Amino acid sequence: MTTQLMVQPSSLISSGIRMSEFGNIYLFKFTDELQSRFEELLEKKKASALTPEEEAEYIGISELERIFTLINAQLAAKSKWCPNQLENL
Repeated sequence: MTTQLMVQPSSLISSGIRMSEFGNIYLFKFTDELQSRFEELLEKKKASALTPEEEAEYIGISELERIFTLINAQLAAKSKWCPNQLENL
C-alpha cells in the first residue's frame, strides 16, 4: 500500500466553498478561485508537471469534489427536484 499525502479537504471549506441556489435547493460549489486553481492543477497533472506540494493540493481538492458530488446528488434526490420538470404556476 502506498501512502499519499494530501491537503486536508476540510482546510479548503472556509475560503473555497459557496452555496448556490439551484431550483428549490442549495448545492455546494467551489468558489471561482478554487475552481480555477483546480483546473490549473489538472492541466499541470496532465502534463506530468506537478510538484509534490501541488500533487497534495490536487488530491485534496479532488477528494473535496468527490464529497460534494455525493452530497449534492443526495440533496437533489431528497428534494425530488428534476431539471426537466415543468413548473405549473
